[in-house]
Amino acid sequence: MNHPAILSEIKLHSQQQQEAFGALLAGVLPKHAVIFLEGELGAGKTTLVRGILRGFGWSGTVKSPTYTILEPYELPQQNLYHFDLYRLADAEELEYLGLRELLGEGLLFFEWPERGEVLLPAADIIVNIQHEKSARVLKFKIRDPHLQHQIAAIIQSFEHGLSASPEKL
Repeated sequence: MNHPAILSEIKLHSQQQQEAFGALLAGVLPKHAVIFLEGELGAGKTTLVRGILRGFGWSGTVKSPTYTILEPYELPQQNLYHFDLYRLADAEELEYLGLRELLGEGLLFFEWPERGEVLLPAADIIVNIQHEKSARVLKFKIRDPHLQHQIAAIIQSFEHGLSASPEKL
């Protein structure tokens, strides 16, 4: 698989910061993209998706699709499909979930993408989330240079806001 180049990273110090950052990301994400979310259990993959959904105006519950494998969110301006492949027994199960029909229909987020990699298209964006003491470090790999610049600007603006307001840490 041809992976995009590393763009940038950001350190977030709370679940609230991660959601707030996700809400800002919603403003620059394309209508159609495949996004891989990498990280250990509890790293905050669903937290980031929750923030993105909040950025699109979703006020309902956002839960990890650990048992259902897929949680669809149909929003007025954007469809978002959140997959958690952790419990996937066989990548072929993605066919039964209608993966082919969903490609190009919105934003597709995949937690644990390595479990379905043989059937998944190449990622447009890869977000790797790592634990670091009391923080989460999000590292982005992005294919589209224009989107790279937009996300870099969001990261810079978000970090500037954090340094200007230390009480947010």
